[in-house]
Amino acid sequence: MAFSRTPIAALSLVYCLFLFVSLYPSPTLASDSEKVSLELYYESLCPYSANFIVNQLVKIFEDDLISIVDLKLVPYGNARVRANNTVVCQHGPYECLLNTVEACAIDAWPELNRHFPFIYCIEDLVHKRKYPLWESCFEKLGLDPKPVNDCYKSEAGKELELQYGAETDALQPPHTYVPWVVVDGQPIYEDYENFLSYICKAYKGSAAQASCSELFFKTFQMEGAKPSHSVTYKEQEKIPILWARIRSTLASWMNQMNMAAVE
Repeated sequence: MAFSRTPIAALSLVYCLFLFVSLYPSPTLASDSEKVSLELYYESLCPYSANFIVNQLVKIFEDDLISIVDLKLVPYGNARVRANNTVVCQHGPYECLLNTVEACAIDAWPELNRHFPFIYCIEDLVHKRKYPLWESCFEKLGLDPKPVNDCYKSEAGKELELQYGAETDALQPPHTYVPWVVVDGQPIYEDYENFLSYICKAYKGSAAQASCSELFFKTFQMEGAKPSHSVTYKEQEKIPILWARIRSTLASWMNQMNMAAVE
């Protein structure tokens, strides 16, 4: 299998699937009041945060689950605010830079179908330990770098990080590690790999009934399996990327959207 081409292909799939979301919405979309809130508190250079975004969070785009989710990303994590409102990040100054870049992307492009592919791209580079190449994500996704560059190089970027810091520090109960996943206001702790099950349990509508039924069936089949996940407290090491799994998830979701568009 030619892994050298896989990252580009996966990123292209991510960008395309969001175009499909914009152009061909599902006929059974959940209303805003029905959607389940999903909040991810993370830090850009945490290997487990990156793994969750690239390997786990992407699953909400399978079938029609994205239609019932109100996703919010909060790039701050275990950072701390010191004297003179100086932010100190767990993995050093470069993490503070990328946290701010991702915060600026969310601010510049509030729509999920614009900022998520960019953040996904950066977190993919974190996996490959090539995050200094983060600016290549603008070109890969055809995005204008000016709004993000102007933001993170100015006080605006710092203010966004302080805002996210305040939101993170106000969590009840307080977060103790990252990734910290909250579904409908309730943290799911180290069971975050099963976040889809929590979404389906919290959802009261019918827009994603088929997807949730299938998910519960799979969960039932896998009961008793030992969960495998990691989190960042103070120090942890990188875990591998499962690119084949990502591509399969994205391809399946896009196929469903194509079929819906034809119908």
